[in-house]
Amino acid sequence: AFWQPAGVLIDLRTLDSLPEREYRAGLAEVVKYGVAQDAAFFAYLESAVPQILSRDPATLETIVARSCRLKADVVERDEREESGLRAVLNYGHTFAHALEAVTAYGRFLHGEAVAIGMVCAAELAKRLGRLSPEVVSRQELLLRRLGLPVSAPGLDARQIVDAMAHDKKVQHGKLRFVLPSRLGQVELVSDVPMDTVLAVLGETLSPAAANRNSNSTT
Repeated sequence: AFWQPAGVLIDLRTLDSLPEREYRAGLAEVVKYGVAQDAAFFAYLESAVPQILSRDPATLETIVARSCRLKADVVERDEREESGLRAVLNYGHTFAHALEAVTAYGRFLHGEAVAIGMVCAAELAKRLGRLSPEVVSRQELLLRRLGLPVSAPGLDARQIVDAMAHDKKVQHGKLRFVLPSRLGQVELVSDVPMDTVLAVLGETLSPAAANRNSNSTT
């Protein structure tokens, strides 16, 4: 059922009630909009990390308003999820939902899983020759600066791939991924070699990957 609101009220002061971990987890979805839809917005986030982390009201107003506008732009064009356009809003979520499922929704907050999922999706796009290493590095650095995890050491790659079979983007038994082609643009990609997906997961889940989560800087 789809029923659009007559209006949306956002009181930014409610963000002050969030614990630090919850607040930072929410920022993953903000980064998602920059990578998937708006390169200039992504650059703004890179320039405003200290203000974002300190919950500066003017900065929060900017990023919340822009995030809402970007999502609305997509929903207005695909209100009932009929054209496939809304899939761009799921950037990073194919990996994220699988990570949440295999950890019984107890290890990661949703935004943390999305952050790791975006790292996986960008790395997958790079290995497929669809994305430059520079964009992969910029995305990971921004996520780390915002205090978000970029790896999930200790999990089983095959279990995660099996969990992906339940993703809503599976069509005719084939898994599709939302992958970036450049900052501000993602595409729905089919026929991705599963050995490449496993290789990406193997890198993200390796014990050595744990160091990537702690090497953050603002």
